[in-house]
Amino acid sequence: MRRLLATSAAALTLGLAAPASAEPDYAAAVKADYDRDLRALFEWFHANPELSFRETNTAARMAAELRKISGMEVTEKVGGTGVVGVLKNGDGPVVLLRADMDGLPVEEKSGLAYASKARQVGVDGVEAPVMHACGHDTHITAMVASARRLAALRDRWKGTLVFIVQPAEERVGGAKAMMDDGLYTRFPKPDYALAFHVAAGLEAGKVSAAEGIQYSSSDSVDIAVPGVGAHGASPHAGRDPIYMASQLVIALQGLVSRERNPLQPGVITVGAFNAGLKHNIISDMAKLQVTVRANDEAERKRLIDGIRRVARGVGELNGMAKDKMPVVTVVEGTPTTINDGDLARRLNGVLQRELGAARFEPFVQQGMGAEDFAYLVQPDTGVRGYYFAVGGTPAADIAAAAKGGAPVPSHHSPLFRIEPEPAIVTGATAMTAAVLDLMGPQSATQGAGQ
Repeated sequence: MRRLLATSAAALTLGLAAPASAEPDYAAAVKADYDRDLRALFEWFHANPELSFRETNTAARMAAELRKISGMEVTEKVGGTGVVGVLKNGDGPVVLLRADMDGLPVEEKSGLAYASKARQVGVDGVEAPVMHACGHDTHITAMVASARRLAALRDRWKGTLVFIVQPAEERVGGAKAMMDDGLYTRFPKPDYALAFHVAAGLEAGKVSAAEGIQYSSSDSVDIAVPGVGAHGASPHAGRDPIYMASQLVIALQGLVSRERNPLQPGVITVGAFNAGLKHNIISDMAKLQVTVRANDEAERKRLIDGIRRVARGVGELNGMAKDKMPVVTVVEGTPTTINDGDLARRLNGVLQRELGAARFEPFVQQGMGAEDFAYLVQPDTGVRGYYFAVGGTPAADIAAAAKGGAPVPSHHSPLFRIEPEPAIVTGATAMTAAVLDLMGPQSATQGAGQ
């Protein structure tokens, strides 16, 4: 590795392209860790998922794994169930590594031998089946692998590593909760924050990252539509909230299809519509749950303001009194996740050099997924962020799907499954490479502000 860095540095000094390398010399150690005990750790996490802000057993297991590493100072219950591990190794940059740990209220149908059979009551009071349907089990397992390797390679870096095991990414609230609980005041404030997400649509063993926007904003919006209850045979005697809410569902799409610049990304999806109890009763309330996505703060604000305007208009259209207008509440949300451009170019180059150019794909946004990692790297924090994707599906499966075969199950699907070994080994190897570049001997001359 040192010889490789020296060779690369010499090539850059001469104005030549650095040669592509074989895998880093620590990749085999990551693989050995996986074969020895991390496979079993991953399968335990997968079989025992927990819902957002309810990840007590997951957090306890992660805290125990981090405490096994010499010199690691571990604090639990940060932002609820969050865990923070701090590993100091002299003077140098502070780098934060983040992994999210929550599962989803989905009944697993993957067919895996270690599939989840868990059920749990969430923060909403509803009991539901629970599944790691988004791959967070790979993230936390890879964090253990990264922490072990970086602790073993202390002779190659200087500074402070901060490992955060974050709750409630699926409710886009865990990062903010940890920030509100003093993440950047109780613990060393990072110069850089790094994270990755396993991607079902990317070939296992590959990595991908943008030099700008990586993920969209996301806001969860509740809309309560009051009505006036009546007999179903006498609709004129009441005000039907199901009828009004149905108008609202249709009208909201006009904010995207008729008011949005067609070159500006934006999504409004009504994910839940709840009203009524019986065939012949007009209810007095309908409730909608809506997700809103955008790629910049101006469009995000326009869509949310538009939802409020349209909801009020539907109430007025149906003659509702001022105190009976639909009520719009943004219950949770996260800004866009945008990689620092200079940092992304630097670390994208590192991953291409260390893993080989063939294993790196430029990031192309395929949808409007979101990530609350954004809270850790907002402009007012001064923390520079880098978020990358790690492939989780065998190349043969992706090729077969492209030819009309079985589709690759998406994230949040009950059929979701990824290949854990290449995802975890690649993720941990890539993360280790990025950290060593930021905290290695060359970082002292490049500086944290470069």
